[in-house]
Amino acid sequence: MVDYERPDLAPYASRSVQSKGRRYLEEFKDDRPAFERDRDRIIHCAAFRRLEYKTQVFVNHEGDYYRTRLTHSLEVAQIARGIARKLGLNEELTEAIALAHDLGHTPFGHAGEDALNVLMADYGGFEHNLQSLRVVELLEERYPHFPGLNLTFETREGLAKHSSYHDAPAEDLSEYEMALTPTLEAQIINVADEIAYNNHDIDDGLESNLIHRDELMEVPLWQEVFVKVETKYPHATLQAKTYTAISSLIGLLIQDVVAQTKRNIEGHGIETGADVRKLGKNLVSYSTSAQKESDLLKDFLHNRLYHHWRVERMRMKAERFIAELFKAYVETPALVPGR
Repeated sequence: MVDYERPDLAPYASRSVQSKGRRYLEEFKDDRPAFERDRDRIIHCAAFRRLEYKTQVFVNHEGDYYRTRLTHSLEVAQIARGIARKLGLNEELTEAIALAHDLGHTPFGHAGEDALNVLMADYGGFEHNLQSLRVVELLEERYPHFPGLNLTFETREGLAKHSSYHDAPAEDLSEYEMALTPTLEAQIINVADEIAYNNHDIDDGLESNLIHRDELMEVPLWQEVFVKVETKYPHATLQAKTYTAISSLIGLLIQDVVAQTKRNIEGHGIETGADVRKLGKNLVSYSTSAQKESDLLKDFLHNRLYHHWRVERMRMKAERFIAELFKAYVETPALVPGR
């Protein structure tokens, strides 16, 4: 196999030519690197397109300004790829995992997931990370000889090890050796996910007037970046200052993650991908100070945005819709599309 990947990859980066491969043998029409092929398959699958209608904090009728799971996934991929490049890691693998990490998410954000988890309690519950794995391994129907997308082990492992589960998963995940630490590329997704949703929820919260700028100035991390922007661009509009502050905050957090991860890699003497896997803990992280600042921002959004009465009202409606649809499909299976 010809190696078309970046020549400057770090020695502990993942490489397509060293992949554990795919579950099913295939003949390919071109010689794209394996992780690039994964990324392309994810972008072209039906589940990825459907993310357009899966909402986050705000439902679609609130307006077309607010993020959906699709735009969130794109933002996570952009942030994750930037971190991967600065660390000398495999950008295509990072991007593939980022684009696929929410394929199994429900409509209505975590309200929909919580509702389904209750409704599916007798069948092992529902967890969107595991559902993302099911989508790429089984539910997508695009190829004549196998179910799913037949992605590489490393991309699927990234989905299997993204975040934690409500309880011990009912699925057999032994293939992924869950006790082993995932690749550095997979580790990036957890941090990039957090950076993306914190910052786009600031934007959406301000746009919706559910949070206000004077309240946000109570958050030290936001105050730090906004004061710098205001000092540098005193004559800019308030909206322009806000957008610039959000962009600056994303950049600040990315720089912190890159610097701290480099210190972690050096401090643990990591030289190969095998060193990463046997370490037993993630290396991609914020610095201690940035983690504390990020936690304060998350607490603010949790208290002022996610539990705002308008959001709570939407959450209750969403849970009711999910429950009623679930009941209808169980009682009348003929309603399920594709049966």
